[in-house]
Amino acid sequence: MQCLNDFLTEVSGLLWGWPMIILLLGTHLFLTIRLRFPQRHIFKAIRLSVKRDPDATGDVSQFGALATALAATIGTGNIIGVATAIALGGPGAVLWCWLTGVFGIATKYAEGLLAIKYRVKTKNGKMLGGPMYALERGLGWRWLAILFAVFTALAAFGIGNTVQANAIATVAQESYGVSPYITGAIVCLLTGAVVLGGVKSIARVCGMLVPVMAFFYVAGCLYILFVNADYLGAALRMIVLSAFSPEAAGGGFVGSTVMMAARFGIARGLFSNESGMGSAPIVAAAAQTKNPVRQALVSSSGTFWDTVVICALTGLVIVSSVIAYPDIDFSNGATLTKAAFSKIPYVGTPLLTFGLLTFSFSTILGWCYYGERAVEYFKGRQWVKGYRVIYITAVFVGSVMNLALVWNLADCMNALMAIPNLISLLCLNGIIVHETRKYLWKGRLDKAM
Repeated sequence: MQCLNDFLTEVSGLLWGWPMIILLLGTHLFLTIRLRFPQRHIFKAIRLSVKRDPDATGDVSQFGALATALAATIGTGNIIGVATAIALGGPGAVLWCWLTGVFGIATKYAEGLLAIKYRVKTKNGKMLGGPMYALERGLGWRWLAILFAVFTALAAFGIGNTVQANAIATVAQESYGVSPYITGAIVCLLTGAVVLGGVKSIARVCGMLVPVMAFFYVAGCLYILFVNADYLGAALRMIVLSAFSPEAAGGGFVGSTVMMAARFGIARGLFSNESGMGSAPIVAAAAQTKNPVRQALVSSSGTFWDTVVICALTGLVIVSSVIAYPDIDFSNGATLTKAAFSKIPYVGTPLLTFGLLTFSFSTILGWCYYGERAVEYFKGRQWVKGYRVIYITAVFVGSVMNLALVWNLADCMNALMAIPNLISLLCLNGIIVHETRKYLWKGRLDKAM
């Protein structure tokens, strides 16, 4: 098992080396320029996300699709992932993570647009879409579409399931002394109760859960930053300077060369907001929307909330707390987060516990839908129920097992998902520009397809 873990560590390092960083950031920058900086429409996107297109075709509302996507993306990556990036890449990783989010808005926009453009309607009236349909219907590359679907179905068990279940079980055990077996059984039952109802059930629960959990977490982080106000200036300087420093930062931080900061910041940024990975457009395809651009804008707002807001706040909380309390252990991402939040009286530990429990559970729900649609694409509808049963069972397994191997496998699957998705975005950029010109640049957002 150790040999396999070492092998996956090596593969993960290769996949997340400079070629992936250049491909990912290059796509973000290329689409940002090609689409005339869609980030400037972010507030319009937020307004659209809370509106309904009742006469439009789709399975769930635009907000329901966004909430499900956010449920899948706002998870341990926003808390443990950011802390791990800081522990391994230094405080500069926060800036790279944030930049990945800012420029990733354009990529998430493009993914959402293609999801609607190439989605299909099944015989029972359900909408199916995502990168596999864009690869097949837009480029005629079914073989690559199948590879993407396989990687997605496998990735769901890592990033979206066992990793999140283990985080919930660990928090419950450390905070309240609850056995992982008990926690695993409870989370397993709750997951089954929701996901067996399909996309509408998942969207309904996520629509209620996401706003509440995000509000309390953001409010708590703002309070902590208020308490750490005297250290914010130093934290910001350290984050910016160490992001481009050729040498490791001082003050206990290790490994914070430019390469390390960029690698771990970008990798954890993608793990958190999933821009470029191709997961979010799978649920975007189910949205009720008049045209591809409306849903593309709504989808892009997910990256804004996830990384530009929540990951940035988490990073500032951790770095400012590390400066304020030099006794904090820098070497471990999970303990770094816990130590940083526990230094704040009354709200720190409960806030972290609440955030991890709700963020992780919602991610389990969202990724189940992604995995189902991937399996349906390459194996057919009849395999979905079996996949659900295995997925629900994996929640229990993840709660009680050691996840070093799973984390490395998840990182590898994330990269392997991203590659075919980024290829589709780059090859179909002309279609993306055409649709954007037709509906957004000409002011026809209310025009139906």
